[in-house]
Amino acid sequence: MLDLRPVGYVIGLLVAILGGTMLFPLLVDLYDDHGQWPVFLQSAVFTVLAGGLIALSCANGVREGLTIQQTFLLTTGVWLALPLFGALPFVLGATEARFVDAFFEAMSGMTTTGSTVLSGLDDLPRGILLWRGILQWLGGIGIIVVAMVFLPELRVGGMQIFRSEGFETMGKILPRAQEIAGQISMIYIALTLLCGLVYGALGMGFFDALVHALTTVSTGGFSNYDESFGAFSGPAEYAAVFFMILAALPFVRYVQLLNGQGKALLRDSQIHVFLVIIAVLVAVTSVILTTVFPYHIEQAVREALFNITSIISGTGYASVDYMKWGSFLVMMFFFVGLVGGCAGSTACSIKIFRYQLLFASIRVQIQRIRAPHGVFIPRYEGRKVGNDVLSSVISFFVFFVVTIGIVAWALALTGLDFTTAVSGAATAVANVGPGLGDRIGPAGNFGGLNDAAKWILIAAMLIGRLELMAVYVLFTVRFWRA
Repeated sequence: MLDLRPVGYVIGLLVAILGGTMLFPLLVDLYDDHGQWPVFLQSAVFTVLAGGLIALSCANGVREGLTIQQTFLLTTGVWLALPLFGALPFVLGATEARFVDAFFEAMSGMTTTGSTVLSGLDDLPRGILLWRGILQWLGGIGIIVVAMVFLPELRVGGMQIFRSEGFETMGKILPRAQEIAGQISMIYIALTLLCGLVYGALGMGFFDALVHALTTVSTGGFSNYDESFGAFSGPAEYAAVFFMILAALPFVRYVQLLNGQGKALLRDSQIHVFLVIIAVLVAVTSVILTTVFPYHIEQAVREALFNITSIISGTGYASVDYMKWGSFLVMMFFFVGLVGGCAGSTACSIKIFRYQLLFASIRVQIQRIRAPHGVFIPRYEGRKVGNDVLSSVISFFVFFVVTIGIVAWALALTGLDFTTAVSGAATAVANVGPGLGDRIGPAGNFGGLNDAAKWILIAAMLIGRLELMAVYVLFTVRFWRA
């Protein structure tokens, strides 16, 4: 019989920690005297008590390691439980959101998707705005640990290829996760502090610099303003690009850098491909903006660089309404969102390494057709890639496309138009943020969608953030019989 106590213990602890972080927006609201601090106090007390009781009731089942079943349940359970409790301040606070809207906002925050149902952000209490930023920041660091520890162990989407990076975890997931999380946390906090300081030095107010640092390093994209990053321009956009790129690189390389292995960062082919893709897309976009639209060169490069980086990293900031840039660039932005950053980063979507492995497999197949008696082996960074990895990656691509199709079909059944349904499905599964069109595009939000569409998108954000298989496996009979 499956023992759920180790899973409940970890989830309970994390829920209690989430409740503790509610004290930060409480203090901000006390300082501002907006009268919202009781909301955060009530939410914090309830969340800490609930998490603590769950952990205490399951403490007698704690052991050294987790089984594969327990690990799958833990991975999905955390991303369900934390948004559930994280939604409380939105329900009880100034937004007075209905539960579906509050859960949507919290899920979007924890999955670092960045889609929002809230409008009038400019006038919301700063405590609520800080809470949105905290949710994304926590989700960002959480997904790094999941990507570096759990997904390689679970052999999800080809992530097992990264088990050779010096982070073997079989049979001792929790202890190893604690060790890795400690190093990641230092790097993550340092990047956040540096980002906030740079924003402040470039003219942002202290609070704006703080919240945008939280949502930049997490590649989340929540902003304090309805116009997103359009409230800032010039040097702040370049700074955001710099930190979005840093956040979309493999954090394992930063850990290795701290341990004196800096060459690994420079040699990582994922990073090379990621930067080349950004450079090419920015060049194409800049040429179009300067030749077709009345943009001068610096502005064209800046807006192209910012928005391309924001979409490909899954951050979801928007500095302009790029829906006005013409159908070619709009479609390009749609497909850019399906690329993603590097594995083991806060970025989302398919990820660069999967495209590398896919093309390596295709190249080998072509070589075998041309030379049937030859021996050709797919490689990744000089290492032989096993059939299990290639099979996992190809399966991921298939499931990714099929999932977007099913979600888009389901959204269309709720009455949404084609553009909204397809782009909404893609942005939710890829955890990018804004969709396309007037309703959910960079100039709109998801608040006007019907409740059925919001629930579908909530499920899609969860499935996409946990890289599909970690959630889908829970719906198989064999999983529960194991």
